[in-house]
Amino acid sequence: MASRVSLVVVAAGRGSRFGGSLPKQYAPCAGKPLIAHTLEALAGAREFCAVTVVIHPDDRELYDAALAQLSDRARATLTEPAFGGATRQASVRLGLEAQRGLEPEIVLIHDGARPFPSPALVERAIRAAEAKGAAIPATPVTDTIKQVDGEGRIVGAPERAALRAVQTPQAFRFDLILDAHLRAQSAELTDDAAVAAEAGHIVHVFEGEAANLKVTTMKDLAEAEARLTAPLNDVRVGQGFDVHAFEDGDGVWLGGLFLAHDKKLSGHSDADVALHALADAIYGALADGDIGSHFPPTDPQWRGARSEIFLRHAVQRVRERGGELSHLDVTLVCEAPKIGPHREAMRARIAEIAGVTIDRCAVKATTSERLGFTGRKEGIACFALATVRLPG
Repeated sequence: MASRVSLVVVAAGRGSRFGGSLPKQYAPCAGKPLIAHTLEALAGAREFCAVTVVIHPDDRELYDAALAQLSDRARATLTEPAFGGATRQASVRLGLEAQRGLEPEIVLIHDGARPFPSPALVERAIRAAEAKGAAIPATPVTDTIKQVDGEGRIVGAPERAALRAVQTPQAFRFDLILDAHLRAQSAELTDDAAVAAEAGHIVHVFEGEAANLKVTTMKDLAEAEARLTAPLNDVRVGQGFDVHAFEDGDGVWLGGLFLAHDKKLSGHSDADVALHALADAIYGALADGDIGSHFPPTDPQWRGARSEIFLRHAVQRVRERGGELSHLDVTLVCEAPKIGPHREAMRARIAEIAGVTIDRCAVKATTSERLGFTGRKEGIACFALATVRLPG
């Protein structure tokens, strides 16, 4: 059973290093306030049980104006904003306290000025919190780091291999991090990982993303705007195909849905031919291998895995290259189960996983006129096309 996952977005800071006339989270960026891009990206990555934005008491009008530019999907689970405190630590605590009655099991805590959280990053955060209780995304440090004293003299050189640059969303069991924040009110700590550690919890690290930019300066804002407005002139179409045989069971995974049936599909993962074919179509458009190269069937960690993981990863590869999905087209070939009654639900589920609107997803079904293995009801085949737009 999926965890109830909530989100706290911290947007109460003044951005003293930013230097603009507005707090950086409300600075115009590609036609919208920066925080609107952050909330849209998060909404496209995952459906949360609640999203609480922590704002400065003086910023309510700016926040409401930003909300007016959000899609219905991004507004759907927003709670009333929480008003922040004097420090980021206090603001996070107040955001967590605002969600007490909503009973989330997992909470992600994200910076309002990080507008590029990917579905794959969010998924890793949730899985890490479920497995470890407290986890943060981080990337390896590539520059040589020197420790200096107050007069600028080098006094040490930390081992680079052991260093990581920390990002958000940081992910925790809700009760763990709320209790840690309540106990740490007298301390001044730099982030939520430090709060959890202060309470005696071990904090684990999971893979972050170089593309997960935090806007701190005007230069960062310019980079974010360039990424959001880059012309997507390179239009590509990829093709995917998958087939799985039936075996004894009680239902099949198709298009991200479980359909009751007197058979199931045999495979290393959940054998969802639709999502497999779609992922391969996207990889094909990117000339980026196939599912097998990214998720080897010889790796036991993918045994029984939900295929939405593969599709989300393929979509993330598009986003990492500054692109977007224009259209997804699926054709299922089978005698049974009947696809028609589930077509619209499949379209909606595929759109949700891929982070696109439903009008960009097509699902069709046909039979093979009782010819071949599909005609003999021995399995299901799927053909898929993905249209991708990349910066030209």
